[in-house]
Amino acid sequence: QVQLVESGGGLVQAGGSLRLSCAASGSIFSINAMGWYRQASGEQRELVASITTGGSTNYADSVKGRFTISRDNAKVTLQMNSLKPEDTAVYYCNLRGRASSIFGVRDYWGQGTQVTVSS
Repeated sequence: QVQLVESGGGLVQAGGSLRLSCAASGSIFSINAMGWYRQASGEQRELVASITTGGSTNYADSVKGRFTISRDNAKVTLQMNSLKPEDTAVYYCNLRGRASSIFGVRDYWGQGTQVTVSS
C-alpha cells in the first residue's frame, strides 16, 4: 500500500506564508505525478497544483504567482505565499501512480491538513 503523510498546515494571517510537505512511502512501483488538492467547507475538492515525474507543473488560476510546487523523489512540497482568506481549506496530498507492476494507475490520498487564513 501507498501512504502519504502531510505536514505544515496551520493558521496564518492574510499575506503570510505556509509550506506544506508530503512524503510518500510504502509499495510504490511508479509515480506519474504528485500534487495538492483542497476542499473548502461546502465546496468540491479542487486541484491546487501538480507536478509530473518529468517536472511539468500545473496550477489553478487562483494560485498562480503565489504558490510553488516542487518535488524530490517521493516528497512533494507546496510553498504558499501571499495567502488570502479564500485559500482556507483542507489541503490533500495526491499521488498518481502504481503500487505494483500488476496494478493500474490510480490516485492515492493523504489524510488532509487544515490551512486557515485569517483576514
